[in-house]
Amino acid sequence: MLDIVIMTLVGALIGWFTNYLAIKMLFRPLQPWRIPLTKIEIQGLIPKSRGEIAATIGKTVEEELINVNELISRLIEGENRTELVLSIRVKILSIIDDKIPSLVPSAIKQAILSKARDVLTQEIENFVDQSMGEMIEQSVQKIDISNLVEERIKELELEEVERLTLEIASRELKYIEYLGGVLGGVIGLFQGLLIRLL
Repeated sequence: MLDIVIMTLVGALIGWFTNYLAIKMLFRPLQPWRIPLTKIEIQGLIPKSRGEIAATIGKTVEEELINVNELISRLIEGENRTELVLSIRVKILSIIDDKIPSLVPSAIKQAILSKARDVLTQEIENFVDQSMGEMIEQSVQKIDISNLVEERIKELELEEVERLTLEIASRELKYIEYLGGVLGGVIGLFQGLLIRLL
């Protein structure tokens, strides 16, 4: 009976350690490490494939997460549209107010600004509706979102990538370690029972 318990514990330990080592080897070693007297190099999976991973994430963000048309519509519709029209109008009215000579009587100045406010509101709304979406779309098309994301990921220090990954997935990775221990224990138990039966 003791041999079954020992085999179960050894299997659990091997299963846990194997998964623990596999998780560590996602990142470690950060730099390639050559096994002495061989041509074999060992490096963590993520550091080794960093370029490919960054390119894939960049492409996914551009194709799946950031929709240019949706981005444009959010920029120039609803509350954003109202704020945009208001802020452009305020800026232009401020410039007109500064340019009107101080000799012009206050009543006339206010009448000019009032008329300008009405005209500006209509013209700015027309501009936002007809031209601004197209201008923003042309500008956004020139931005390579995929490349921006890829470069940003490549700029991150490997230690920072490791820290962020472990911070986000630490509980799940622990479960994987424990699951390795449980499966190893079950395999050890079956081996012990099988040896007993034979």
